[in-house]
Amino acid sequence: MAELRFDGRVAVVTGGGRGLGRSYALMLAARGAKVVVNDVGGSLTGDGADAGPAQQVADEIVAAGGDAVANADSVATADGGEAIVAAALAAYGRVDVLVHNAGNVRRGSLREMSYEDFDAVVDVHQRGAFHLVRQVFPVMCDNGYGRIVLTSSIGGLYGNHDVANYAVAKAGVIGLSNVAAVEGADHGVTSNVIVPAAVTRMAEGIDTSAYPPMGPELVAPAVGWLAHESCSVTGEIFIALAGRMARAVIAETPGVYRPSWTVEDVAGQIDAIRDFSEPVVFPVVPDGHNEHIRYSFAMAAQRAAHA
Repeated sequence: MAELRFDGRVAVVTGGGRGLGRSYALMLAARGAKVVVNDVGGSLTGDGADAGPAQQVADEIVAAGGDAVANADSVATADGGEAIVAAALAAYGRVDVLVHNAGNVRRGSLREMSYEDFDAVVDVHQRGAFHLVRQVFPVMCDNGYGRIVLTSSIGGLYGNHDVANYAVAKAGVIGLSNVAAVEGADHGVTSNVIVPAAVTRMAEGIDTSAYPPMGPELVAPAVGWLAHESCSVTGEIFIALAGRMARAVIAETPGVYRPSWTVEDVAGQIDAIRDFSEPVVFPVVPDGHNEHIRYSFAMAAQRAAHA
């Protein structure tokens, strides 16, 4: 297969100064993209600011013969999101790819987590995703082309201890991506979610000594394909962890129809209700929302026809 390149494309990578984001930015630039490297340069908890990390990556790209500019605005505010996209438009006149990777961590048990720590994490991961998508989406739709890649987490899919803020934010990102996929389908704009895992500073405090190789380079190719013009899917979720790549889906059991229910009926039918032997999946695009409703309505109609 010929090398998949990004010549002529402009990519915005948030959290691009370190870890996974740095890997994404360098990969995209090496394959021809002009890259806006965004990173506020704060601590792992999101405190502070330092323009250095973003500038260092941009300088590294330029030194290698690529084209990049640095940006240190915060994704956590609407003004910051607007400024990031404005910087891309000022430098290159367009935005073709958005990779929202910026993140922070503030740990605490559900019974003890402060509202401040909850908001601080949701502001970066979930609201940050909206702040960027809200700005790039009209630009992409008007241009008839765009690739959006948002970052979720296994914590967002399955939960974890002491990260209610992170789990809520990462689950919400999936809903945002799905809406972008649905609304962007007629405009050449795809939106997908990457669920990455790599040993970066985000793993601080976790014993990774027994882990297999988990560098960012094992995640970046998945992001590269989702960001490429050849990407043939939208509204999907991809896992990239320790060399394993997979697709995650939201699935349902076929379910049980009754014309009326009591609490006792639910108890009596619970095994059938939960039977996953024949899972049902409704693809987000073209019409998963309404297909879900039609599926349920069809069961009622079928029962009525045999009444």
